[in-house]
Amino acid sequence: MKKAVFLDRDGTVCEESNYLSNAEDLRVFPFASEAILLLKENGFLAILITNQSGIGRKFFDEKTLEKIHEKLQNELAEKLDAIYFCPHIAEDACNCRKPKTQMIEQAAADFNIDLSQSWMIGDKAIDSETGFNAGIKTALVLTGYGKAEIEKLEKKPDLIAENLLEAARLISER
Repeated sequence: MKKAVFLDRDGTVCEESNYLSNAEDLRVFPFASEAILLLKENGFLAILITNQSGIGRKFFDEKTLEKIHEKLQNELAEKLDAIYFCPHIAEDACNCRKPKTQMIEQAAADFNIDLSQSWMIGDKAIDSETGFNAGIKTALVLTGYGKAEIEKLEKKPDLIAENLLEAARLISER
């Protein structure tokens, strides 16, 4: 079985953007590619999981999201092993929207992932909750909403890092 790091997108891999709806507005953090490469060198799959309620709100469509993710993959030199997204709004009560775990469960099935050896990294309490719900280790990064989210955490993540690169280094050392 493989181990994986599940990555939130906005605020973790790229700059937070309220309902990013144009690939030209995507700003990948300069350290993201190095961080993902480090994780992969240490045997982790790198899988992006992201809530994209902008689709459910009709701010943009899946084709637009596909273009954004194509640009993201290009900027990361194709380092992400997969991208899973939830297009629903909270009121839809779906099973894929974080903090529910369907995206992680689907990736685990698709890639034969050992969740006991895996991590969730994100900048929001909801990302940590997703990791807790999936039974995986969690890391909160202080980029994006991270600094403001610390106070919202009911349960402390396994680690708190300045950014994705620091989180990747700390995870790789374990």
